Amino acid sequence: MPDPTLWGLFVLASVTLLLTPGPAVLFIVARSVERGKVAGLVSVLGIHLGTIVHIVAAAVGLSALVVSSTLAFSVVKYLGAAYLIWIGIRTLLAPDLPPEISAKSNKPLHRLFQEGFIVNLFNPKTAIFFLAFLPQFVDPGRGALHWQILVLGFTFMGLGMLSDAMFALAAGAAGDFLRRSRRFLRFQRWFAGLSFIGLGVTAALVSRK
Repeated sequence: MPDPTLWGLFVLASVTLLLTPGPAVLFIVARSVERGKVAGLVSVLGIHLGTIVHIVAAAVGLSALVVSSTLAFSVVKYLGAAYLIWIGIRTLLAPDLPPEISAKSNKPLHRLFQEGFIVNLFNPKTAIFFLAFLPQFVDPGRGALHWQILVLGFTFMGLGMLSDAMFALAAGAAGDFLRRSRRFLRFQRWFAGLSFIGLGVTAALVSRK
């Protein structure tokens, strides 16, 4: 188990980071405004299933391999960037729907779950976080490092699910009102599409440094 003092510091640092909106939060907010609270919460679950993969990878050393290998890092980076850009283009090309139809959109929730999972799975910044930030709170004198990494990783994930759920519920509540406006629906579609493309470009420019 991690040192209790280090664990407490890790919690404080994690909360500070999680309350600063990043790619995952922007994805969740966009989906919550578009489809409502349930869609936002499903996106949260997808995002954090991807987080579990990163936690396990960090515990067994795969994150270090990805970040240290130019080829592996580039593959992860560009796959994630391409997927975000593809979501953005698809959003921009979607037809404008009347508010009453848009509010009843029947896009399967499992698609939103899948998108959230893939977005975070191929997010190189997440791998870098678990390699560069989390190990600072590991104490070699307190036993096996992989167990400490797992405890810290799942602590971060739990805090992340709580904060992301708050963003999803707030954005979903606002979206329930805003989706009645045809003008807002058009603005939201362009904003979400351009945001995803921008996130993809940003991901493509991520450096291992």
